[in-house]
Order: sequence, then C-alpha cells, then structure tokens
Amino acid sequence: MKTFPMFLTMTDRRVVIVGGGEQATQKCRLILKTEAHIDILAETLDVELQSLAQAGRISWHKGPIGPARFAGAALVFVATGCPGMDACLHMLAKASGAVVNVVDQPDLCDAITPSIVDRDPVIVAIGTEGTAPVLGRQIKTRIEEMLEPKLGDLAALAGRLRGFAADRLGPRARRDLWAWVFGNLRAQHAQTGDAAVARIIKTAIASGGAPAAAPAPVALVGAGPGSSDLITLRGVKRLQEADIIFYDRLVDPQVLELARRDAERVYVGKAPGCHSWPQDKINAVLVSAARRGQRVVRLKCGDPGVFARGTEEAEALQAAGLDYEIVPGVTAASGAAAAVGGFLTERGKTDTLVLTTGRLADDGDTPDWVQHITNRSNVAVYMGVRAAGRIVETLRKAGLAQRIHVTVVVNAQRPDQQVLHCLATALEATLAEAGVDAPAILFLQHNHDIALPQPVDITTVTRMAV
Repeated sequence: MKTFPMFLTMTDRRVVIVGGGEQATQKCRLILKTEAHIDILAETLDVELQSLAQAGRISWHKGPIGPARFAGAALVFVATGCPGMDACLHMLAKASGAVVNVVDQPDLCDAITPSIVDRDPVIVAIGTEGTAPVLGRQIKTRIEEMLEPKLGDLAALAGRLRGFAADRLGPRARRDLWAWVFGNLRAQHAQTGDAAVARIIKTAIASGGAPAAAPAPVALVGAGPGSSDLITLRGVKRLQEADIIFYDRLVDPQVLELARRDAERVYVGKAPGCHSWPQDKINAVLVSAARRGQRVVRLKCGDPGVFARGTEEAEALQAAGLDYEIVPGVTAASGAAAAVGGFLTERGKTDTLVLTTGRLADDGDTPDWVQHITNRSNVAVYMGVRAAGRIVETLRKAGLAQRIHVTVVVNAQRPDQQVLHCLATALEATLAEAGVDAPAILFLQHNHDIALPQPVDITTVTRMAV
C-alpha cells in the first residue's frame, strides 16, 4: 500500500479549507459530518458557504494567508481551483507542519479523501490511491446497497449498552452476545428500530448472554488447498471469531489475513520427517486454550476430515469435556482435479472414487487400495511422493504397472503448481527428473480409454500457473 487507511479523531479539532468555490464547498460538506471546527480562508464565498458562515457553523477568514493560519490544524484542504495558487498554498501549509490535501493534485497530498459510506457511527472508507476514482464510487454504491439505513442506529445502541454488558458478562459471553445481536437481531432492527430491540438485548444481558447457541469453543477448520479464496464462508466466520489460531505448514498465509487482527496465531506445522510439533502436543495446546476460555480455531490445509488427523484432535477435546465443531474444506483431491480441468468422477466412465494415503501411521505396508483399481475407478493418493516406489511395486505385483496412468499435481491451486503425466512404470523417474519433493496428489487411473506414451518414455513436465 502506498497509503495507510486510518480514521482521525476530529472532535474539537480544527480543519482549514482554503477556497470559497465549489471544490471548497464539497470538502466543507464532508467535514460538517464530523465534530471538527471548520475555518474557511477565502476572499469570497459561494452562497452555500455564506449561509453556513452566517449560521455560525463555519468560521470565515479573509485577508493574507501565511503559515500561522495553518498552525495546529488537524487537516488542511487546499481547493482554490487554480493549480498554481494551490501549489503555493500547499507550501505555506506544509511550512506549519500540517497534513495537507490538495484537490485534484495527488502528488501534493499527504492524505487522500476516500469515498465514504456513512452509517454513523459505522463508517466505510474506500480508497484507490487516486488511481481509479470511478471504481471507488462503484464500490461505494455496492456497499450502500448492502448496509441498511438504520445500521448506524443499531451500532450506536450497542455502544450505549456496552457498559451494561461489561458489568454482567465475561469477555467470551460478550463477544457471543454482540455476534448474536448483529447476526440475529439486525433484520428486526431494520424493521422496528431501537426500542423493541433494546428491550431484547437488555433482557439477554440480564439473563447471562445471548439466547442463541454459541459456536463450539474449538473449530476444526479446513482452509482448502492452495489459494486463499477456496476457504468456505463458515471457515472465514470462525477465523473472524477466533481468539487463537493454530495453523498448519501448508496453509496459505493469505488465509490468516482473513482473521481478526488481534487474534493470536500459532504455527504448529509438521514437515515430512521433521515433526517439531508432535500430535500429542497439538492436542494439548488446543485443550489448554479452550479451557482458558479462548475461542480456538485449528486451521488445516484441505479438509480436516481427510488425512488431516482431525479425529485425534477431536478425541482429545472430547476426553477433556470440550465441544468442537468441524468446518469442512475443499480437500486436496478436489482442488487438484479442478486445477487441471478434470473431474473426480465422470458419468459412464468413472463411477468409483477412492481417497487413500501413500503411508500408514506405522509406516508399514501400503494401504490396501489396489483392489479398487478398475477401468472405471479413480484412485487419489495423498502423501504419495515419498511412497512412489512402494506404489509402483504394489501395482507391479498386481500386474497393473503397465496399464495405470498417473497424473501428479504438485502444489495444487498455487502459483507454482506443476502437473506431471506418466505411466506407473515411469513414476519414480518422472518425479526425480522434475525434482518433486513437495505436497502432491497422485491420481491413478486405468488407461483403457487414454492414449499414453510407451512405458520407456518419461513424460514432459507441464507447468501451469493458477
């Protein structure tokens, strides 16, 4: 970002606007929405500004302008309409140390005026850093349609009741209360206004909190594979409610940006062969955080119910007497198939889907997936790269090595995604040649309907950008 969005406190502070024409009037209308004192520096004023000055809502100053006029100002707008004059006034204002906005001259601006959606005290500011004001206005229009006119009244009501809630409810109960108010009572408030909804909120606070069932203290959330926009809406909601997030090695960092800014983030990733966070330790910290009264998210790549050890975490929570919620995610096999423009099943061609893993918990024999391979099946192997030799040997013993086509999707749904194709007999050589030692899904399919290269060939590596 070239600019940093921030809301300035304006109560009893001074804003100086230089100019008396339409540009200055537009800025004056904007600042009149605040509690700032407005000084207008101009020789003449248009009729709207004259009316405001006569009503005492602004102060009008005529005569020479020097740096002293800007001293102590929270913000200065320069809007004479003359580019040369504006540049000179900009220098005078800067000499006094003021933060300056020069209308229509972004190179002379310390601050840029955003497009604003006003539901006071709910304020939404939209900025494009001066590059696309039309886009900013379009976004403003969409948000205006999303936010009901009385939303600010509901926010103000909540503000008046915050002290009452703080006196009677603990931190988590308060968060649950306000989530219930803005989730369950918002539509009612838009119809009936403050009085009826205020009574409902006061009754809920006096009764100990929100009547609606609060989310479980721990959510096992699937972040989806690769790209951050594959997480579900419920997953985003749980992230925004969380006090602490325990996340995996493969979770896209952009997913974490969807969480509350003040949520604690704890990395519990486990790299192959380097389990710095053993599962027992992860189980223990989930239980400990929930017992402290924190709302916990365990964020996993893909889906928490597919080869993600979610069962072990759920059992640890159950043993501790803690509730939990499973928030499903897009599993890696689905993401990988979509990334290459394919489907996991296909009517009349593939009617059996098998999700399996390349290794067992005790690192013993290969899982018993080979019996499911037919000319109408699709076998998706998770964590199969390091087990490639064992997979090929299993196929060879079953007499299938020369008949199975393998699609390898590496880093599915990420910018560095790779897709490899080969026969099973060439799998190890293909992985070695491509230098694959990363998260990958292997799809094993009978090649009955697929024209393939001869087994001695190592297929070309196709690199695809998502």
